Amino acid sequence: MKLATRLLHAGRDRDPYTGASSVPIYQCSTFAQKDVEQRQAYDYSRSDNPTREALELAIADLEGGAVGLAFASGMASTSTVLLLFKPGDHLIAGEDIYGGTYRVLTTIFKQWQMEVTFVDTTDLDKVRAAIRPATRAIFVESPSNPLLKVTDLAAVAQLAHEHQLLAITDNTFMTPAAQRPLELGFDIVVHSATKFIGGHSDLIAGLAVAREEALGRKLKSLQNNFGAILGPQDSWLTLRGLKTLGVRLAAQQQTAERVAHWLQARPEVKQVFYPTLPSHPGREVHLRQSSGGGAVVSFELAGGGPAAKALLKRVELSLPAVSLGGVESILSYPPMMSHAAMPRSERLARGINDGLLRLSTGLEDGDDLTADLTRALAPAG
Repeated sequence: MKLATRLLHAGRDRDPYTGASSVPIYQCSTFAQKDVEQRQAYDYSRSDNPTREALELAIADLEGGAVGLAFASGMASTSTVLLLFKPGDHLIAGEDIYGGTYRVLTTIFKQWQMEVTFVDTTDLDKVRAAIRPATRAIFVESPSNPLLKVTDLAAVAQLAHEHQLLAITDNTFMTPAAQRPLELGFDIVVHSATKFIGGHSDLIAGLAVAREEALGRKLKSLQNNFGAILGPQDSWLTLRGLKTLGVRLAAQQQTAERVAHWLQARPEVKQVFYPTLPSHPGREVHLRQSSGGGAVVSFELAGGGPAAKALLKRVELSLPAVSLGGVESILSYPPMMSHAAMPRSERLARGINDGLLRLSTGLEDGDDLTADLTRALAPAG
């Protein structure tokens, strides 16, 4: 089946018990056991819940993996995956990654002696040079957050497997509607389903998919033991969001590309980051592994931090807020939002400058968005 059809019918497209067109919200903590000597499909909702299971089956199908898992947040999914490793293990991570991932790696997992080396994963030689005897995995984002750097996913997966390492990627920005890393050789893919998959800024959710059954069983055990599972109501909302993901992302992506070109022509803008722009150094690689540029555009203002903060106060259509991927456009300021946990010196070393803004385009008309940005960029008075 083609993607548009799979988004509607992946996993369980109806309730197996009643035939309902939408798997119901099984709002329960426990299930009556007919025979205590034989394990039934459901016993306790932390372990399994029919609504959550429908979502987990759907995301596994869409990503082309063996096992899908749903978590209470994107960081819960990432952190649970990181529990695969033990003290003394070494991970390689992209230097330009979501600030929450950077924070958990450099605080909580550092406390139990997990070592992390942050490298520019767009340069395969740098990734290769960072591998040590204790290295166990490579964690990347492509496009990265917030500078939209492009990593050759197939090449990283091949390198990881040559050294018996796990290849893990955060696919939040692209979703399986535009990019499927497991098909390129990755072992695990994680998502903040809060973003494009949920798509309406009304839930917090995380997802993970393992390519192989054995690894999926390990993650399933961690999910059950750690317990950061997604509740049935948010599972249902995420399932509903999946059904419209294809049409939403296509429209948002079209607007994002248009806005990216428009921003390049503005004198107030110093630099624009968007994967399909002809000026983007990773354009060729990105188009080889993805079906479009996505719906996130980052740009740096020539006026630096003061200009960025002024723009956030002036916009009327775009929501000045944390997060992305909603039906409404969201304008974020990474230095004080998504990457606030990263020390300023680290941010600047990575190119996350004080004038950087990140725009997640919604479903507004593109003309209205650029008109609003024109007003916001104009000098006060």
